[in-house]
Amino acid sequence: MSAIKSRTGSESEILSVGVYRPKRLVPNSEIVDRIESSDEWIQQRTGIESRRIAGADESLLDMATWAVEDALKNAKLVITDIDTLIVATITFPFQAPSAATAILQRLGHPKAAAFDINAACAGFSYGVSMANDFIKSGTSKKVLVVGAEKISDFTDPNDRATAFIFADGAGAVVIAASKETGIGPVEWGSDADNRDSILMDPSWIDIRDTETQLTKAGGKWPNISQEGQKVFRWAVFSVSKAANKALESAGLTVNDIDAFIPHQANIRIIETMAKELGVPDSVLIADDIRVNGNTSAASIPLAMEAILKKHPKLHGKLALLIGYGAGLVYAGQVVKLPPKP
Repeated sequence: MSAIKSRTGSESEILSVGVYRPKRLVPNSEIVDRIESSDEWIQQRTGIESRRIAGADESLLDMATWAVEDALKNAKLVITDIDTLIVATITFPFQAPSAATAILQRLGHPKAAAFDINAACAGFSYGVSMANDFIKSGTSKKVLVVGAEKISDFTDPNDRATAFIFADGAGAVVIAASKETGIGPVEWGSDADNRDSILMDPSWIDIRDTETQLTKAGGKWPNISQEGQKVFRWAVFSVSKAANKALESAGLTVNDIDAFIPHQANIRIIETMAKELGVPDSVLIADDIRVNGNTSAASIPLAMEAILKKHPKLHGKLALLIGYGAGLVYAGQVVKLPPKP
């Protein structure tokens, strides 16, 4: 009986990161009266001082495409060098065709493998793991992983519980074959019994533009809701354990990393998670949420770019990534941060 022949790939690494942040910066002062809150309360609860909100001329596909172009430029590559494109998003309003194929069409490379994944705020880390596996198996050589969200389309601007949390943006990384290990094993999973702790109901959306522009219909706004305390406890205790396992799987301890880049959900979660992990003072912790809000699947690549810009010495150093969100799903891995462009 003949045997199936397998491909043999190599290790992988992140070559570059690229981002797009919407032009409009919305400070707390602009929204507190509408939701009957205060700047002080928002900052105490979440750490958020401002957030980016996309305009009508910044669709999800626009932002994702611009982030991809930035990542390619920083990697000194062109789109035809890419053989696989993975887009992590929960706010592209079409089951099919995918956002990934739309981006390839826009950029003039319609033949690459392309698909979207829905793992909420863990989507980017899921995508990084998949890209790593594709390269190690020999299926792909260069993969683009994109996290992109226009959550303002799915957030009621008058909801006191969520209107101040969520934001828009996109981030992308180029992952390529390498001789040395640049991406550690993933630690991922879910708590599906509590999957309804975070919900997004898009049933009232009226889609008027096939590119992604949405309009409010039926007198209601599609909205994200969550059980804050339940999600907080799950993230701090269960997801922290997963992050620690990701370190162990990579043969490292928290003392071996140079940066901690978790999903930017809430500064209190980030700080408490770091305490649970025993992150030493020498490790730099991403806090992009303070100025750019919670951008779901886009938050980790956006935070990665921000911390590298603020601390250039981190280029080429080790970072622990951990994403977690609706589902309740999580994924994390240790990565070597990209070199200087």
